[in-house]
Amino acid sequence: MAEFTTVAVDAMGGDNAPAEIVKGAVEAVSLRKDIKVLLVGQEEVLQALLKEYTYPTDQLRVVPASEIIETSESPVHAIRKKKDSSLVVAMNLVKSGQADALVSAGNTGAILVGGQVVVGRIKGIERPPLAVLLPTEKGISLLLDCGANVDARASHLVQFAQLGSIYMENALGRKNPSVGIVNIGAEEEKGNALVKEAFPLLQECKEISFIGSVEAREIPAGVADVIVCEAFVGNVILKLYEGVGMTLIGMIKDGIKSSLRSKIGGLLVKPALKKTLKNFDTSEHGGATLLGLKGLLVKTHGSSKAKEICNSIIQCITFKEEGVNQKIKSIFDG
Repeated sequence: MAEFTTVAVDAMGGDNAPAEIVKGAVEAVSLRKDIKVLLVGQEEVLQALLKEYTYPTDQLRVVPASEIIETSESPVHAIRKKKDSSLVVAMNLVKSGQADALVSAGNTGAILVGGQVVVGRIKGIERPPLAVLLPTEKGISLLLDCGANVDARASHLVQFAQLGSIYMENALGRKNPSVGIVNIGAEEEKGNALVKEAFPLLQECKEISFIGSVEAREIPAGVADVIVCEAFVGNVILKLYEGVGMTLIGMIKDGIKSSLRSKIGGLLVKPALKKTLKNFDTSEHGGATLLGLKGLLVKTHGSSKAKEICNSIIQCITFKEEGVNQKIKSIFDG
């Protein structure tokens, strides 16, 4: 019998929930036979949406949850008080082992709090970071932390580098992945107090292949496989990355439509251009992974549509198949 990866999906979280979440879940189980989805949320609403689709019913079922954690709610209060929310019920499915992973487009703070309080950290992990895959000229790079720890310490950055290296090597097949720290210049003496303190610790860490400082402009070129920073810097990089990408795509499309000559030229380059733009679309690579927990949590954009939900669900398969969490535990809780 085939081995399944079971993913609990927070169907009520996100700007486009539940319709786009349901659509993405249906697309995932229709594409892959080795995945099962537990769609968590208000049962009547979800069942009504599912009637619109044809899908393998043995791979998708609804798990009832009556409450919803709104984007504006206090994360700690929401996790404590809304025990029957779609997010908390889904997290408990991961905690109990009924699901291998959770995908949510909901309240980021609640996901970060619930990840540590409900699912729990792997022993030895100080601060679980959010890690996101960025498209680059050479393929993809992993940026962490991109949203979980805005006041990280130097020791946390070292752990981020170790976690990122484990993820890239095992989930993405990058042997001996290179690691760089985000800085404002290549020289060792540059940077703020955190970077200056973390730099020699990263140099001394034998578990990683540290290449030194990485400037933000070098990231799209794929200068390092793993890019380490604290969450404030990481989130700024991620949002700028996405904003520039969307703006360029829009400008290119407008430019192609601007004249008859450009329209003709656009038809000639359309196949190559479409492939290039698709490769540089961050939503093609799934969501941000909260590394260092006892189960896998994937946070997608609050504005996620079906495609990103689908890709985030499928992203969980490799994580399980390659035993990423087991490898993290063997190093930090060995």
